Amino acid sequence: MRFILIILDGLGVGALPDAERYQDEGSNTLRNLLLAVGGLSLPHLESLGLGRIGEFLGLEGCSPPAASYGKMAEASEGKDTLVGHWELVGLVSREPFPVYPEGFPPEVILPLERAMGRPILGNVSASGTEIIQSLGEEHQKSGALIVYTSADSVFQIAAHEEVIPPEELYRICRMARSLLVGGHGVARVIARPFAGAPGSFYRTKRRRDFSLPPPRKMLLDYLCEANLSVVGIGKVEDIFAGRGISESHPTDSNQGAYQEIIKGMETKEPGLIIATLTDFDTLFGHRNDPFGFARALQEFDTFLPSLFSAMGEGDILALTADHGCDPTTASTDHSREYVPLLIKGERLRSGVDLGIRSSFADLGQTIAEAFQIGPLEAGEGFWGRIAAEA
Repeated sequence: MRFILIILDGLGVGALPDAERYQDEGSNTLRNLLLAVGGLSLPHLESLGLGRIGEFLGLEGCSPPAASYGKMAEASEGKDTLVGHWELVGLVSREPFPVYPEGFPPEVILPLERAMGRPILGNVSASGTEIIQSLGEEHQKSGALIVYTSADSVFQIAAHEEVIPPEELYRICRMARSLLVGGHGVARVIARPFAGAPGSFYRTKRRRDFSLPPPRKMLLDYLCEANLSVVGIGKVEDIFAGRGISESHPTDSNQGAYQEIIKGMETKEPGLIIATLTDFDTLFGHRNDPFGFARALQEFDTFLPSLFSAMGEGDILALTADHGCDPTTASTDHSREYVPLLIKGERLRSGVDLGIRSSFADLGQTIAEAFQIGPLEAGEGFWGRIAAEA
């Protein structure tokens, strides 16, 4: 048996009841982007039952669906990539990671400047594409590091590749990661290399995330202890700080991830393939581009038949997300939303309405139940409802 878990980064399906606390009331990434583009044909996602978990223009409630379906609420505090991924593998974050809407205080910045040997520019909450345009030329002249944050718990360092080569920037980020702990333990330190000339700077594809390690035992640890393969595709290894990953394949696009998923399935090893598709979030959600988001969804839908064909008798496909990132709202940040839950396999029941799950961890707990490992510290599994032999 093998699970292929694909996380469609940012594909929320409706605001959570507490969304107002996060200024996200009215967010619904999938519904709102479909309304913005006038509907979309997604026949393969529709066949799995995506149209059954909400009202989405152009998606019908296919009957009978080829997968079991539902949606999951986030039990953790926050709406960050790290929080969402950790919850999917069984760790609910009860305390929010620190955020810095006014920038980082002197007790953070001054030790970092001394340790890194460079002054810091910016130190504000900003759009990454905008801040390199406004501060990129000064950075080129001075060699100072551009530091900024967002609504998420992130410490982002931007540097022109000709001023600070990516490997040196990664070294600086590792240093920052070692210092940003305790009360200032941000979820992620992110390296943001860029290139180009004043007026036309652009971010390159050499981004790296340096995350806090998961604080307790989670699904990936249990799988590795049971000698089951865990293949991470995309930024999965970065998100889990390398924990519980037996094989990693970083990619710089959804298309690259699709290729690695199919390659990974050729091995037929039992265990888990976990892939995060970041283009939805990074390229389109954060840039308020519903048309780009829609095109990326269509590309994913076009990829699904190849994925279905590659699935063996013991393979199980699970599709979900880690948070929302509504491209139609004024905000360019993540949104506090339900995420989809679609799960399909030859040995599984199809058409089971899994309802509204109270935590993303329900999916991780279900995978643990299937492999008879764990239990995880959080989550109510539903393996008994979908396993054909149950």
